[in-house]
Amino acid sequence: MPARRRTLQALAAATLTCLTSVAQAHFQMLYINETALQRAEQLEFALVFTHPFSGGPTLVMDEPRAFSQVSSHGGERLDLRKYLRPVQWQSRDNRATAYRASIPRELVRSLGDHIFILEPEPYLETGEDVYIQQFTKLIVNVGGVPGDWAEPQGLPVEIQPLNKPYANWTGGVFRALVLADGKPVPFAEIEIEYLNHSVDVEKNAFGQQDYVSAPQAAFKTLSTYADAQGVVTIGLPRAGWWGIAALNIGTQKTHKGKPLSQDAVLWVQARDMK
Repeated sequence: MPARRRTLQALAAATLTCLTSVAQAHFQMLYINETALQRAEQLEFALVFTHPFSGGPTLVMDEPRAFSQVSSHGGERLDLRKYLRPVQWQSRDNRATAYRASIPRELVRSLGDHIFILEPEPYLETGEDVYIQQFTKLIVNVGGVPGDWAEPQGLPVEIQPLNKPYANWTGGVFRALVLADGKPVPFAEIEIEYLNHSVDVEKNAFGQQDYVSAPQAAFKTLSTYADAQGVVTIGLPRAGWWGIAALNIGTQKTHKGKPLSQDAVLWVQARDMK
């Protein structure tokens, strides 16, 4: 499994101490089969904290703090927590608690964009003795009508797309702006992972077959940095799902007396031209 480097800052008395440690490439998944819909339909979500390229292990999720939806053209934020239900998710290596959500068709009946936002409970990475909290966004479009896909959502940390996350051809370039408290984060550390296997939402499981083989461990989690304006640019060399994470960019640096890394995650779907 890939290693990741996080620079974490812990407050000791009145002194700010920098802590650097090696961790696994954790990604909070917010998954549905398709983000560009012809018409409204019931959405089946899987909320899994895992390692997307390797297909596991899956990490135990506590009940999310928030799961919400903002519909197109300035709609109100809807609380979707009542639709969450815990499941045991089967990865390549283990079974662990994750969440599913069936969102009724009526909530996505309007044409345009529907932004789904997940705020998980911080996860204690015992190997590093630090907490990880990944604010995660996924954007669904109905009918091809553009909406508010580029609008920031006022999260403590987030990735603001500069391209439509649901309308990308394989081989294209995707750009986004990294934000903390609504302000750009220059030179933010970025990790990218490809979802390297199928996802069976009905069976709560990852497929056992890899789509691609990594020639070396460094290829499992790709790393880069945002530029001086906080803009990150990545390529999309293969169809499917790509997760983008901006690491440790939140102003809150501790949780329950331990270091906290607040990360922003955005999921992007790419398709082949046929």
